[in-house]
Amino acid sequence: MAYITKQGLEKLKQELEELKTTKRRELAERLRKAIAMGDLSENFDYKDAKEQQEFLERRIAELSREVSESQVVEKAGAGSGVRVGSGVTVESEGIKMTFAIVGAAEADSLHGKLSVYSPMGKALVGRKEGDAVEVDTPGGKTSYRILEVK
Repeated sequence: MAYITKQGLEKLKQELEELKTTKRRELAERLRKAIAMGDLSENFDYKDAKEQQEFLERRIAELSREVSESQVVEKAGAGSGVRVGSGVTVESEGIKMTFAIVGAAEADSLHGKLSVYSPMGKALVGRKEGDAVEVDTPGGKTSYRILEVK
């Protein structure tokens, strides 16, 4: 079972629907055109379309599994500890950082979404405002103080 926010689950469902409908139709049309060209043994477009079809079906199966196995978590209330769905502000050496703790499927560090399974996510889960944590980073251990949990 994977933990996910409500927004993350909706995003997965939207991608799944897009792949099942629009992308499948587009790929089917591409295959029809390639088949119409004849001699499939020498038809690069046909071979490429078949490979794309295999990739598409694998992705649909993967997303279907993620959607069915995901457990939606709601945002934590004020004063509660850090968990999936929490917004967290931390400080280290005078630098403040704010991010959301999300499930693995939603992780996007460039947009401030850290996986609960990342080193930082693991260190923060269960902690409360005011707590200090140490995180193993590629540059060594780094200390953070939790300023706010939303």
